[in-house]
Amino acid sequence: MQGSPDRGTARDRKERLAVNAKCEADAFVSMSALKVKRTERQEFMRFLNELHEGDRVNGIYLCKQKQAATTKNGKPYENLILQDKTGVIDGKIWDPNSLGIDDFDALDYIEIMGDVTSFAGAMQLNIKRARKAGEGEYDPADYLPTSENSVDDMQSQLREFINSVKNPYLSQLLKKLFVEDQEFMKIFEGHSAAKTVHHGFIGGLMEHTLGVTRLCDYMANAYPVLNRDLLITTALLHDVGKTKELSAFPMNDYTDEGQLLGHIVIGAQMVHDLAKEIPDFPEKIENQVIHCILAHHGELEYGSPKKPALAEAVALNLADNTDARMETLTEIFHADKGKKEWLGFNRLFESNLRRTGDI
Repeated sequence: MQGSPDRGTARDRKERLAVNAKCEADAFVSMSALKVKRTERQEFMRFLNELHEGDRVNGIYLCKQKQAATTKNGKPYENLILQDKTGVIDGKIWDPNSLGIDDFDALDYIEIMGDVTSFAGAMQLNIKRARKAGEGEYDPADYLPTSENSVDDMQSQLREFINSVKNPYLSQLLKKLFVEDQEFMKIFEGHSAAKTVHHGFIGGLMEHTLGVTRLCDYMANAYPVLNRDLLITTALLHDVGKTKELSAFPMNDYTDEGQLLGHIVIGAQMVHDLAKEIPDFPEKIENQVIHCILAHHGELEYGSPKKPALAEAVALNLADNTDARMETLTEIFHADKGKKEWLGFNRLFESNLRRTGDI
C-alpha cells in the first residue's frame, strides 16, 4: 500500500512536467508568431554574459557554427556555437529531429529555448526548441562584438598620426592607402585584428593599429636612435594584410589567401604594390618598410620570415606584442566578471592568472 502514493506522486510529477513542456512550447510558438518590434524584443533579450547555470533561456542569437555529430551510442545530435556582442556559448541539440527544431543553417539568427548547464567547467546551452528568426526580429548590432571606441575618434587619431609623418615618400604611402583608398578604409574600419586571441571584434584592427602606433610614438620620443617617420609608418601598416587574411564579420575566419600566405606576406605585397604607384619611390625606404612588416612578429617560430635587423623593427615588434598581450589580459579579466580568484593556467601566458586585488 505504501507504494501507491509514490506511484501517484511520480505519475503526477510526470503529468505536471508534460503540462509545463506544453505551456513552454505554446509560449515559444506564440512568441514566434508575434511580429514584435525590434525595440520591444531588446527589452527582454538576455546577453550571453548575463547567463548563469540553471537559467532558462528564450531569445534570439546568431548561430556562428553548426555541426552534426553522433554520440557514443550512435544517436545523432548537433553542436552549435551561438554568439552575441558579449561573447559565444556552446549549444547542444540532443534531439535534432524533434518537432520543436526547425531548419536553420550556420550564420542564421535563430530563436531558441533551452537551459543553461555546465560541462567541463564551461557553460553550455541545452536547446529544446529552435527556429530561424525573420528580419526585423533582431538588430544585427546586438550580435557582433564591436570596439568600445568611436569610429570617428579612431579615424581622427589615425589622420593625426598620418599627418605627423614628414618624409614625403612615407607620407604619400600612408595617404594613398588610408586617405585615398575609400574601399580599403571601409574594410579596415570594420575588421578585426584576430580570429580569437586579441581584438577579435569589429573595429579591432584599427584599435590595435592605433594602440601599437601610440606605443611606437612614445618610444620614438624616448629613444633618439629611432627614426620616427619610419616607425610610425610601419606601425600604421604592420597589420594591413589582415584585411585580406581574415573574412569580414560575422564569419571572421581565415580566407584561402590568409591560409596560404598569412597577413605578414600579404601586407608586404600590398606595400610593394603601393610603392610602385608613387613616382621615384626610393628602393631603400621601401625595403626598410617591408623589413619592419616582415619582422614584426619578432621570431621565425611566430610567423615572421625575418628577425628584426633595424632598430625600428625591434621597437615595432615590442609594441605589437605589448598591445596584443595587454588586450588579451583585458579580455580575460573582463570575461571573469570581476572575480578576484585564480583563473587557472593560461597557455598563452604560460602562467596561472589572477586579477589584482585591492592594494
